[in-house]
Amino acid sequence: MAVQPFKVHVPDSTLEDLRERLADTRWPEEINDSRWDYGSNLAYVKELTEYWRTRFDWRAQEEKLNSFAQYRTTIDGLGIHFIYERGKGPNPLPLVITHGWPKNPLEMVKIIPLLTDPASHGGDPADSFDVVVPSGPGFGFSDRPQHPGMNYWRIADLWARIMTEELGYQQFVAQGGDWGASVTARLGYTYSQYVKGIHITLVGGAQPYIGPGSRELTEAEKVFLEERERWRQDEGGYAHIQGTKPQTLSYGLNDSPAGLAAWIVEKWRSWSDCDGDVERRFTKDELLTNITIYWATQTIGSSTRLYYESQRSPWTLEQGDRIQVPCAVATFPKELFKPPREWAERSLNLQQWSTMPRGGHFASLEEPELLVEDMRTFFRGLR
Repeated sequence: MAVQPFKVHVPDSTLEDLRERLADTRWPEEINDSRWDYGSNLAYVKELTEYWRTRFDWRAQEEKLNSFAQYRTTIDGLGIHFIYERGKGPNPLPLVITHGWPKNPLEMVKIIPLLTDPASHGGDPADSFDVVVPSGPGFGFSDRPQHPGMNYWRIADLWARIMTEELGYQQFVAQGGDWGASVTARLGYTYSQYVKGIHITLVGGAQPYIGPGSRELTEAEKVFLEERERWRQDEGGYAHIQGTKPQTLSYGLNDSPAGLAAWIVEKWRSWSDCDGDVERRFTKDELLTNITIYWATQTIGSSTRLYYESQRSPWTLEQGDRIQVPCAVATFPKELFKPPREWAERSLNLQQWSTMPRGGHFASLEEPELLVEDMRTFFRGLR
């Protein structure tokens, strides 16, 4: 298990093929004045992909990515890519951050400098972290799993090995959102001998026990469960497809860059605090850097398989069981699910609950300062 330095480099031939495919896109029609009601808006996807074809500078974005120290290692035959930036402070706290879908470590580029070098950003150097941000198996510059079963339980196992066996940390803390919150929760549950505490932006992963003998649901919890089910009906079609037939979906998304862009950008618009204008929160360059990583590495199909694998390994806690390591939850107003505090307390040893004034599902890009300050506050007590 040798850790090797890594630099991002996409071949020129891949970029040229991308531009040719974009130029040859066969566009669908749409209902007049339908905006985003039926899915990704045709005019906006045309605008975004034309920018991608004619103005987007991948090499500039590649250079930004390569300003971070990156590595690859192999565990059980699977290559894993990760960013690893050392903290600039008297005693940096090791921290592993896990992304979700449709994301990758790019999502953390704004928060990594704030976490590693707080003194250069108006903070206290005593709050510095050694930051590790892996690419999930099947995402970006990590290998694509060739065998079934790579769910978030197994990803937590991989991260624990990277942090302890590969990087030599005896103890560390963890943070994540989306699928990353599930991985982070599993780290805290299974590896409490190493994990000092966890910080999440989405209460997921472990489903609390609510059977006979459990505390009666509060009205707020009942409303939350109804809202969650309504969200799944209105917004969760993507998850059902990816959780049941990801291979079928991958043929179109792996072959058509316009299709890939439409599939991903709709989520960034719907799940962010943008009031319907995705570029209020993200530039075209940010959106397309994320999409280009999926395109260039051909990992959209392998990334969606995480839904299939994880839905076949549900994690429901037994009566009286919960994640015992200290936990913090930061809730952003446009997050997918916004449970009340008492729901989180069913499965978590909740020590900090923060209700943010703005932001959504992509908190590390939307509100990096708010997120980092919340992390600093919580983890400060665990140093």
